[in-house]
Amino acid sequence: MNDQRLLITGAAGTVGTLMRPRLRRPGRVLRLLDLAPQPAAEPGEAVELLTGSVTDAEVMKSACQDVDALIHLGGLSREDTWEATLDVNIGGTHTVLDAAREAQVPRVVLASSNHAVGFRTTDEGGSDGLPADSSPRPDTYYGVSKAAIEALGSLYHSRFGMDVTAIRIGSCFETPLPLGERGLSTWLSPDDCARLLEACLATTSPGYRLIWGVSDNARRTFSLAEAEALGYTPRDDAEVYAPRLAAPPAPDGTLAELVGGSFCTAPLGRHNPL
Repeated sequence: MNDQRLLITGAAGTVGTLMRPRLRRPGRVLRLLDLAPQPAAEPGEAVELLTGSVTDAEVMKSACQDVDALIHLGGLSREDTWEATLDVNIGGTHTVLDAAREAQVPRVVLASSNHAVGFRTTDEGGSDGLPADSSPRPDTYYGVSKAAIEALGSLYHSRFGMDVTAIRIGSCFETPLPLGERGLSTWLSPDDCARLLEACLATTSPGYRLIWGVSDNARRTFSLAEAEALGYTPRDDAEVYAPRLAAPPAPDGTLAELVGGSFCTAPLGRHNPL
């Protein structure tokens, strides 16, 4: 029986780096693609290291050969110019999906973001949390690109029958501390992120799904129902870090009520705070 081959774009980025050790499995080969340098394989680690851009059709065509599933983390992870965002995030995702289609990759997981709905309010979902399929209200060019990524995933499912799951990630870091109090709501722990990705890979015929990627945080304002329907069982809660946070400043107007937080007022086209 052949090993499962899992292609991960953006493998040298923050989330990709956190996922590399957590997605190792017997019988699985990780094919890791990034423009940035990547650490060499450790003894016994089944990895294939590729260097290239998600915007390069030939690179993606080669990377998608003999792949069983694709996790697309590649692209700009923060606000940037419209031109760069259009080229890398939107154009790059189109290139990735088209290469996957040509190579008949049956399953794709796309990294979307809370910033696709950044101008929604944190109380819109009531006690159940903001539904994962809430229509886009992006807060930045970056948020627009994530909404476009979701739409591309839907298109490639409907047109070509690919199973596509788009995950609106809250914030995935080792701890929620870099994000301050907001992180106590949006945090997706690295371990829970791996659990969520495994659920996306294992579920039978998901079709097209849009889900939230967050841990089971006590202050969570996002719905977990859609992810749990795929078999996701989160185990972590950002609240354990609350005592380590300094007293937060007074909320700045309505920013505390908006999903996107400070992204909603930061200048468009420039690198924004977390």
